[in-house]
Amino acid sequence: MKKRNMFVGCFLFLMLIATFVACASTSTRESTGEYVDDSVITTKVKTLLAADDFVKSFQISVETYKGSVQLSGSVNSQKAVDKAVEITRSVKGVTSVKNDLIVK
Repeated sequence: MKKRNMFVGCFLFLMLIATFVACASTSTRESTGEYVDDSVITTKVKTLLAADDFVKSFQISVETYKGSVQLSGSVNSQKAVDKAVEITRSVKGVTSVKNDLIVK
């Protein structure tokens, strides 16, 4: 009985370690926590862009990976580009902004 309990305990411990390893980040994959953080950043940026009267009429795509935000789409002036980048940088957790916005 003691051997069985010890085996079950070791098995559960190994499963716990395997779970932590599976959720860890690598250089090409985000951890679960980083994914959630990036989703929150993306949502905040999209919300602030939609709330701003000057840039809300433009279709700006927002993608986030490990705190780095990429903006893409088209706008009609450099002023709109600058405003979108400014709004994005104001969000907590943004480490860098890659601006792929095109001025038509």
